Amino acid sequence: MPSEQDKLIKALQYAIKMEKDGQEFYIKSCAGSSNELGRKLMESLAKQEAGHAKKFEQIYENIRKSHAWPEVEFKTDGGRTLRTIFARQTETGVCQPGNEDELAVIEKARTMEGESYDFYHARKEQAETGAEREFFDAIASEEWEHGLILTDYYEYLKDPAAWFVKSEHQSIDG
Repeated sequence: MPSEQDKLIKALQYAIKMEKDGQEFYIKSCAGSSNELGRKLMESLAKQEAGHAKKFEQIYENIRKSHAWPEVEFKTDGGRTLRTIFARQTETGVCQPGNEDELAVIEKARTMEGESYDFYHARKEQAETGAEREFFDAIASEEWEHGLILTDYYEYLKDPAAWFVKSEHQSIDG
């Protein structure tokens, strides 16, 4: 029967792979996007996933060497970077609907982010230390934000005019 340490090592290996796969997906998606907003979002998501992978690699190495969860400095920006990119690009008011290929890419990205969130949230619940719990909570929150911005982007691509009406209505009411 695998020890808790073995389970954690396996989870960290999986997280590293998941983040690197996400980074690769976003890099390819960036190159295939037909609009500037999509390229900027995909590029930013790729950078964030690369940062996650690097952090997981550092944790993995520390646990392999010292057999203990390290103090990890990981702060999320609450999605501000991605939301700023999205807001600046949509401020132009240019309605550029996406094609079926772009919508399919966003659907896949949303699924990937949801799976990442689920995995990290579950790891948070299994955490043995406060530092581990805090880290998995922070990274799960960031993955959740990725999913939210991708949903917003999907709705924008699907029907830009309706998205602008909804967006304007929210700012008037909110």
